[in-house]
Amino acid sequence: MSWLIFALLSAVCAALVGIFGKIGLANIDANTATAVRAIIMAAFLVIVVGIEGNLAKIPSIIADKKSFMWIVLSGMAGATSWIFYFLALKTGKVTQVAPVDKLSVVLATIIAILFLGEKISLLNGLGIALITIGVILTTL
Repeated sequence: MSWLIFALLSAVCAALVGIFGKIGLANIDANTATAVRAIIMAAFLVIVVGIEGNLAKIPSIIADKKSFMWIVLSGMAGATSWIFYFLALKTGKVTQVAPVDKLSVVLATIIAILFLGEKISLLNGLGIALITIGVILTTL
């Protein structure tokens, strides 16, 4: 059940990103703010990895070309996601932008089923359908 605790903590932190981001974007360029945020995130994560004593593992990750390629693509997808998220926050309401952003849950599930061969239960499928309905309702 540790995955659930971490997932809930992730959700709380992600919610704060939207709130803090909306307030911070009031008078500044969204893309520049995203870049500054990324620098802060990178520095923070390097500190965390250093505290954990794992900085020496970085070269081995880079040396594994296949894994590194997927991590690079993940980083690019995440950066692109945040560019669009901050642009949406700049002009939209958090109460509309954040729920639509969570459509990523639906898309990730569909992609995982199609390309990773993952299976979901009927109950999980119902939950994904409800998320979709919720996203649609928040855009009206």
